[in-house]
Amino acid sequence: MYDLIVIGGGPAGMTAALYALRNGKSVLVLEKHGFGGQITYSPKVENYPGTIQMSGNEFADRMLEQILALGAEVELEKAVSIQEQDGRKLVKTEEGSTFEGLTVIIATGVKHRMLGLPGENELVGNGISFCAVCDGDFFSGQTVCVAGGGNSALQEAILLAEKCKQVIILQDLPELTGEEALQKILRSRGNVAIETNRKILGVEAGEEGLTGVRVSDRLTGTERTIPCEGLFIAIGLIPENEPFAAQADLNSYGYFASGEDCLTRTPGVFVAGDCRSKSVRQVTTACADGAVAALAACRYVNERK
Repeated sequence: MYDLIVIGGGPAGMTAALYALRNGKSVLVLEKHGFGGQITYSPKVENYPGTIQMSGNEFADRMLEQILALGAEVELEKAVSIQEQDGRKLVKTEEGSTFEGLTVIIATGVKHRMLGLPGENELVGNGISFCAVCDGDFFSGQTVCVAGGGNSALQEAILLAEKCKQVIILQDLPELTGEEALQKILRSRGNVAIETNRKILGVEAGEEGLTGVRVSDRLTGTERTIPCEGLFIAIGLIPENEPFAAQADLNSYGYFASGEDCLTRTPGVFVAGDCRSKSVRQVTTACADGAVAALAACRYVNERK
């Protein structure tokens, strides 16, 4: 039996493992796909304290190497449920395994809602991005498109307008749905174009990455290609927390309704990272959650040993 089972191998999950291991606890990390989570889509990470620049993959590799060196055990399996039994937590996986732990930290993260275009996934990190704070500097002086018209898309566009030559907002609906205050800011910017009733049909690429976005006018059916170096997709995030709703309350958007203490209504079960309800989702806030949740889990274990 492990002192701690971490569900999710992103920055939050691996930071949680790190802190627990350094507190002398036995740790298992379950990751369903590949370690690193969303950060692996970033070709360059330049906003992590103490590091001028590294790739998202390099960051993930360093974190994994660090926790393995401290004795973490890892399994590439998808956790699908948590059950209680005699004070233990039984984590069951899609592959049929059952792992026992005194505590569990759920750090399942989120996934970005995609457009569903051919070749889209291959261009993530090579022209297609999701975060202006993370990647906006890489498009300084260039033309970018923003897919979406809600608050998230408008906030991304405002940040990009400070750096890019031109920002083109592509909204599928007849009008923007974001707050009027954000719309007012964007309409005052001379380098921002707002196009509504635009359906994105596809992306075009060259040897160096994205070169354009193909769109059609929903009213006229006219199609054209917009030359650009970047496409920021801001049409929503998808949390995958439903399997653990029995242990931790979810808000109306499907995020864990947990505060900065990372606690849940189930003693011994904690949440951390982007899967938690929060206003800022960055690699630094994910790591912070991981540390908070791990220290809480360590206190829980110490009180019961």
